[in-house]
Amino acid sequence: MATRLILVKSDGSVSIHADDRAYKPLNWMSPPCTLTVTAPADANLDAEAHADVTEVWEVRNKDEDTLRILIGTVIHDSAHELGVDPGLQKDGVEAHLQVLLAEHPATLRPGLTLVQREYLTPIGPVDLLCRDATGAYVAVEIKRRGEIDGVEQLTRYLALMNADPLLAPVWGIFAAQQIKPQARVLAGTRGIDCVSVDYDVLRGLDNAEDRLF
Repeated sequence: MATRLILVKSDGSVSIHADDRAYKPLNWMSPPCTLTVTAPADANLDAEAHADVTEVWEVRNKDEDTLRILIGTVIHDSAHELGVDPGLQKDGVEAHLQVLLAEHPATLRPGLTLVQREYLTPIGPVDLLCRDATGAYVAVEIKRRGEIDGVEQLTRYLALMNADPLLAPVWGIFAAQQIKPQARVLAGTRGIDCVSVDYDVLRGLDNAEDRLF
């Protein structure tokens, strides 16, 4: 037995959450499913072994899979009507950063100019293809959170682009709002520059000039 948060949604789904992770439940049952609440005696529980159980929830889906939840003490029980979902608008996602950095590539490196957004390679598109002040090509990979996977992705792009005599030499910039220390270290070993960008400054919310942090 442990303290848990149980969510029962109007679509019939049930999920069980602990307090040590952002979003992934410990267990869940996806809709459509049915929830049946019974007394411990009716659920054929051993009375002595489960003396602290007050209810038994059985959640069954269309494939007849069953999730059994043993309820002890209820700390809080409430129901809320969320109404019609108006939709969600996310601010500061990678697509927004890409648009802003395409408009202001010099915030990544003075003298940088945009050649093309979503430059195609055989394994996928590079977010920005730019040129630096010397005329050399620069591949820019943009993430909201910069982690090792993003550095590896840019490394693969650079390997392919540097194999093209029409592009080579190409160097890379890994840009993100937050860059993990491990990603910075890996990027340094690959000759890739890391640049942390301030999304609000790029949008001009503080009426300041674009700047790097």
